[in-house]
Amino acid sequence: MGRISFSCLFPASWHFSLSSLFVPRLLTPSLRQLLFIGLVLCLIGLLYLLLLSKGHASWIREENHFHRHLARVTDVDATDTSNPDLNYGLVVDCGSSGSRVFVYCWPRHNGNPHELLDIRQMRDQHRKSVVMKIKPGISELAKTPEKASDYIYPLLSFAAQHIPKNKHQETPLYILCTAGMRILPESQQEALLEDLRTDIPVHFNFLFSDSHVEVISGKQEGVYAWIGINFVLGRFNHVHNEGEAVVEVNVSDQQEALVRKRTAGVLDMGGVSTQIAYEVPKTEEVAKNLLAEFNLGCDAHRTEHVYRVYVSTFLGFGGNAARQRYEETVIRNTATRNKLLDQHVGETADSPLLDPCLPADLLDEIGSSKEKLHLRGTGDFDQCRHILQPFLNRTNETLTSLNGIYQPAINYNNSQFYGFSEFYYCTEDVLRMGGDYNSSKYSKAAKSYCSTQWKTLKERFDSGLYATHADLHRLKYQCFKSAWMHEVLHSGFSFPANYKNLKTALLVYDKEVQWTLGAILYRTRFLPLRDIQQEGLKGVHSHWRHSFSFVNNHYLFLACFFIVVLSIMLYLLRLRRIHRRAAQHCTPSSVPWLEEGLGSPTIPITL
Repeated sequence: MGRISFSCLFPASWHFSLSSLFVPRLLTPSLRQLLFIGLVLCLIGLLYLLLLSKGHASWIREENHFHRHLARVTDVDATDTSNPDLNYGLVVDCGSSGSRVFVYCWPRHNGNPHELLDIRQMRDQHRKSVVMKIKPGISELAKTPEKASDYIYPLLSFAAQHIPKNKHQETPLYILCTAGMRILPESQQEALLEDLRTDIPVHFNFLFSDSHVEVISGKQEGVYAWIGINFVLGRFNHVHNEGEAVVEVNVSDQQEALVRKRTAGVLDMGGVSTQIAYEVPKTEEVAKNLLAEFNLGCDAHRTEHVYRVYVSTFLGFGGNAARQRYEETVIRNTATRNKLLDQHVGETADSPLLDPCLPADLLDEIGSSKEKLHLRGTGDFDQCRHILQPFLNRTNETLTSLNGIYQPAINYNNSQFYGFSEFYYCTEDVLRMGGDYNSSKYSKAAKSYCSTQWKTLKERFDSGLYATHADLHRLKYQCFKSAWMHEVLHSGFSFPANYKNLKTALLVYDKEVQWTLGAILYRTRFLPLRDIQQEGLKGVHSHWRHSFSFVNNHYLFLACFFIVVLSIMLYLLRLRRIHRRAAQHCTPSSVPWLEEGLGSPTIPITL
């Protein structure tokens, strides 16, 4: 047999030779084996590229969502009105005490039907939110509806000055009226709205139609508030990271459950009313008429942005309204008891009625001049809670809340709520424990406050130990409102005492979130269709352009990988041919050097 000598392309000191008998089988594979090895290596390379590309795309998508959300909640820069791709929208909130216009803006939609518009509040050159308020409320014009458009003119003129003129005709304008207008007769409502529908298009070139001005219900307002808060919290972004809370949702007409980010419920207690809003993941036949089901996505056939939200507003259950109901009941019951027992309790300051819902030794007067009642606080938090329970109007039926209204079951083990307005003021203004709510700590702090002498509380107030916006009215009725908030939350809405996922807040990411944000997000939900269609014309090219840098680098790597594999295969094939040629020449008649004991000839290999 011949010997194979490796001498080319190597230094002389590396020269060596091998007998063909000892050449490994691996160096002399068959063509079928070579093809199989090449195929396996190609598949490994393709799998590597696929996994890496997919992982990169997912990472890029998550990073984009994160940066969009971060920009939304930390955006304090002035809006660049010179950007031609920026769109604008207006919402006028016509409330009971006044009207406000909010100007929103958003960049061009990226064409992804899974994503919502990235709406933000517009900021002027001084980085202040573009908002204007006027007083009184539009409902004050009930008897002079022809003045409605003149009333609203300053708000729209203010907004028009901040929006580029060439954008006016494509800027949607919504005028939405709330509580003040709801109490008016329908004829007066319609007269005011008709004047707006008729005169506004004459003076302004905004995108405005008859359906853009209306009186919205308390349920609609609650849904818009829920949408706005969850949008700012980033809960409509369904790209969730490991460890984030998720929930299974059964969407109507769909058997398979969706797994997406858990949304936050909203508790809001004002002076007059209390409201609760939260998503109901499972379909409940009993509560269908109490739920608001809507699709925030631009495609009605996609269900990933379909939400089913329970919203209920309870008039008379706000902090001030509850105190008024309580005082009226105390006056009535005391008068009846005095008459029956021939007593004069509370009629003079010398014989005040003891009130457990006022701080210890606080003297107060309630009622009109004709039936004035003198009170002296005893500061008994637990007794106050007990006295307030009948004012919740609860029933013995299960799954009911305030006033006996049906309330869908809440999964307290997998839910989160934000408490606004009085929920925040009660925990923070005086007790200084706003934020994460803890029932036992809150009750302990409230008991301590109620039982503290009024004189001491006043001294603390004068020393500036309480919140800057806390006043004497807050100090006087903090004990009552603390007990009322506690009972509404735990006895009315049935939150367990050990519930840990309630956060009381005034702002979300240091911003006051208005229901108007949710309103414009919902009402402009179909606008991305225009951008999606334009993106569709670009097709794959647009996607390729954005991802070229990454994909091109890895295709280059894959090409180099295949070239190396091909070079190895060609080298092995050439080595195999040389081995066969050597074997053919090594016969007894042609190798006399075997008999003569001579050194074996060398077969040069040129690499």
